[in-house]
Amino acid sequence: MGELLSEVTSDLQTLFHQERELAKAEIRQEATKAGKAAGMYGGAGFAASMMALFLSLAAVFGLANVIHPAWAALVVTGIWAAAAAVLYALGRSRMHTVSPKPQHTVETLKEDAQWARHPTR
Repeated sequence: MGELLSEVTSDLQTLFHQERELAKAEIRQEATKAGKAAGMYGGAGFAASMMALFLSLAAVFGLANVIHPAWAALVVTGIWAAAAAVLYALGRSRMHTVSPKPQHTVETLKEDAQWARHPTR
């Protein structure tokens, strides 16, 4: 009986070890894919920044045909400043609603602890 129990324990340890190695390999593979995707997001962000820069220059040159070039640059800068102020205000108001404590997890852990103390309830 002891020999059988020892064999089952050994098989379970081997199984757990193999499952852990499989999980590590899957996580590594997914992390690699996520890293590549993040790099592509970064490239897209850079391209969007360059697009905004050149669109702003085009707006300055277009306005320079109507008003003095220095005033045209100030008008475009003012538009960007207004956009930045609106986005800052929106971001700040949303940040105040963020809770740093994972509320649902804390509640679940409390329930688990209560159940562990009194499993028959």
